[in-house]
Amino acid sequence: QVQLVESGGGFVQPGGSLRLSCVRSGSISSFAVMGWYRQAPGKEREMVVVSAGVDSTNYADSVKGRFTISRDNSKKTVYLQMNSLKPEDTAVYYCWATRYGIDYWGKGTLVTVSS
Repeated sequence: QVQLVESGGGFVQPGGSLRLSCVRSGSISSFAVMGWYRQAPGKEREMVVVSAGVDSTNYADSVKGRFTISRDNSKKTVYLQMNSLKPEDTAVYYCWATRYGIDYWGKGTLVTVSS
């Protein structure tokens, strides 16, 4: 059993910042590939960032230069630092991990960007 639990979502004004956290627990001690996805109201879920390490990180064009993924393996936590937030960043953000072809998802945390 693997659990991914997100936190850190909330309401923020345009131009503001939030940091999302994803804590993992369960039988798998580590994941080489993790990332964040998001789903806006009425839209398909989309990739925000996928990371297989510092030198292998892929950001969606819409968030490049504004969002940053990082990990603290000692805390089994992945972070998503989101700066210069825009109304179009409003979505439920999901933590994702994959191992041997099996995908694991958190339940999501809602980010609302509005004035």
